[in-house]
Amino acid sequence: MSFAFAEEIASEAAEQVAEAAEAATKRMTLDMGNNLLYAILGYLVVFVGLTLLMAVIIIVGKIMVAKAKKPAAVPAAETAKAAVPEAPKQLAPGSAGDVKLYDTDPRDAAMIMAIVADKLQKPLNELRFVSIKEVK
Repeated sequence: MSFAFAEEIASEAAEQVAEAAEAATKRMTLDMGNNLLYAILGYLVVFVGLTLLMAVIIIVGKIMVAKAKKPAAVPAAETAKAAVPEAPKQLAPGSAGDVKLYDTDPRDAAMIMAIVADKLQKPLNELRFVSIKEVK
């Protein structure tokens, strides 16, 4: 009887092992399906994100190029003025040319030039002033 009992236990154990193996195979198959789905969704999310990033970069690039190519709006009066060449300015006798004034009143600039000429003890027409700028 012990031999029959051992065979019965062995056959039950074999059935349990077969059932466990079948359940593990089912679980593994389901897990593989879920894992495959997760992987595909992950790749899809990354692909869509990269595509959107590429689109944003292209759009910003086109905006910047359009801004760079866009000429500044020139009023019609300036274009007409640019088309007509100006006659050269007649300089005063003994003058050394124009003086560019930056944040300076012409009256103040004339006083500064007179003071410099006086301090250097030279006539004003021998001095050349390129520009005068007020230092704040």
